Amino acid sequence: MISALELVILSLATFRLTHLIVFDEIFEWVRGLFLTTYEKKDEQGQEYLLVEPKGRGVRKFIGKIISCYWCTGIWMAAFLLTGFFLWPTTFTFFTIFLAIAGIASFLEAIVQRMGM
Repeated sequence: MISALELVILSLATFRLTHLIVFDEIFEWVRGLFLTTYEKKDEQGQEYLLVEPKGRGVRKFIGKIISCYWCTGIWMAAFLLTGFFLWPTTFTFFTIFLAIAGIASFLEAIVQRMGM
């Protein structure tokens, strides 16, 4: 069993790791191995991005996972929770590190919305 504090830390770490993989520019090169991105226009002329998995087999499977925020979140939660139980010393540091980064992300979003 995990404590409420550990649940919060793991949740924040899962959020940050998921966002890092699915959205952050630093992981764009990794996503490029598994995804193809197209720019499209709708009937009103607004542009949007269409993302499709590349290849077949495992490559396509990974592409499907990392193209979906919810799917990636489930797998990152499983990864962090498993590591937290199997290698607590290493994963405690890793999850706290990611949780701090997750809190910083929330704070930055608040500061930007306030126009500071």
